[in-house]
Amino acid sequence: MSEKISESSIQVRKVNDYMFEIPKSGKMNVPVWVFADDKLMKKMQEDKCLQQGVNVAQLPGIYKASIMMPDAHQGYGFSIGGVAAIDADTGCISPGGIGFDINCGVRLLTTPLTREEVEPRIKELLDALFKNVPSGVGSESFIRLSDQELDDVLTKGAAWAVEKGFGTQEDLDRCEEGGCMKEADASKVSKRAKARGREQLGTLGAGNHFLEVQVVDKIYEKHVAEVFGITKEGQIVVMIHCGSRGLGHQVCSDYLRQMEEADPELAKSLPEKDLIYARAGTTLAKDYLGAMAASANFAWANRHIIAHQVRKSFNQVFGTSLEEMKPVYDVAHNIAKVEEHMIDGEKKKVYVHRKGATRSFPAGSDQIPEAYREVGQPVLIPGSMGTSSYVLVGTKDALENTFGSTAHGAGRVMSRTAAIRQFRSDEVTEKLEKQRIHIKAASRKGIVEEAPEVYKDIDNVVKVSHEAGIGNLVVKVKPLGVVKG
Repeated sequence: MSEKISESSIQVRKVNDYMFEIPKSGKMNVPVWVFADDKLMKKMQEDKCLQQGVNVAQLPGIYKASIMMPDAHQGYGFSIGGVAAIDADTGCISPGGIGFDINCGVRLLTTPLTREEVEPRIKELLDALFKNVPSGVGSESFIRLSDQELDDVLTKGAAWAVEKGFGTQEDLDRCEEGGCMKEADASKVSKRAKARGREQLGTLGAGNHFLEVQVVDKIYEKHVAEVFGITKEGQIVVMIHCGSRGLGHQVCSDYLRQMEEADPELAKSLPEKDLIYARAGTTLAKDYLGAMAASANFAWANRHIIAHQVRKSFNQVFGTSLEEMKPVYDVAHNIAKVEEHMIDGEKKKVYVHRKGATRSFPAGSDQIPEAYREVGQPVLIPGSMGTSSYVLVGTKDALENTFGSTAHGAGRVMSRTAAIRQFRSDEVTEKLEKQRIHIKAASRKGIVEEAPEVYKDIDNVVKVSHEAGIGNLVVKVKPLGVVKG
């Protein structure tokens, strides 16, 4: 039986300027490792997410540590910004360690254009993007799918989109997992989940999702940046941030309920019911992995089609050819993968849960595109609306210390309800325009809920990732134009 350790009794030990530890005690199977500086740690203590890190440390089969990223904040089950590697044969898989928006992630495209060329026509470009990429709550796709076609999307992922004329093989090559998890099983996705996703392929959605035209502000590692296709400051790039839409949300809801019904005594024994899991080796664990992987494939196909529509928009406004806009990479932020890692001198097969965390694999890894094996995996960390975003590169230290993981964004510090009480959409828009940042949104509510002030300092988060050695700085980009749901 697990136990809930009170927040006030959690003892935090500072290891160094960028790492803290909550030692193993009581029912914890491992310690908690928190990658943060003093400022971020204070916010985590106020947020009460450390309790969730302690809860995760009690899961069966967890190895090394319950890990929390610099952007960690309170979620359900796991904190957002939580990482756990759990034995794939004797442990468990937990939807709370992945999240509702399965494979919410980021894709980055380069362009041959500069700020001087794009800024004078940014409003025209945003209009084109807004027209070509449906955005907002309930936004519907221009693609109509039969039952078989939807199953094909869930099975093949982004490769389905290429077959239908969206994007290229190079896009697939520069995508985590090649845009397709092979464990996907469309038959394990419920009819209700499929119904929610059927008309949402190629749509941005709402919440913290965005489509952003960005300008390269600073290059820290010139050679690595050039390998990624980012050649100069002032270059225009495009970042796409979205996930599996209603389909992934429903899959998570379905399996949380199934797991609670399958083992009600387990649900009662957990320190937080949203940590419910399926035991490794069971049919339920296999079914959830198949449905989760299918949802991840839907998300990769979704971002892939959006990328095609972005290229189309640039072509309409600037005449750039589709081939001139190259993929840097596409990464998942909410996902579990079956991976092999060296643990205590032995290679172990584990479910690596990354909830609000980005994979950060080093040079030489055969799990990253061949084009990047000399330097390491691109790590894409979006900021909040109106702040910088970053490209980092994966490191050996990340592979050894965090199962190849780092932060995924800024991390909220204010609820959406609180944001609505505090901000007005016209004031947020005016403030952004004074910074030469233009916004086009499907709703005023979406602007207010995602005001820059509701998030942690992304510069601080990225600095900790860099200084802790779990993701090295390569490029800083700033927004020029933002499309929001």
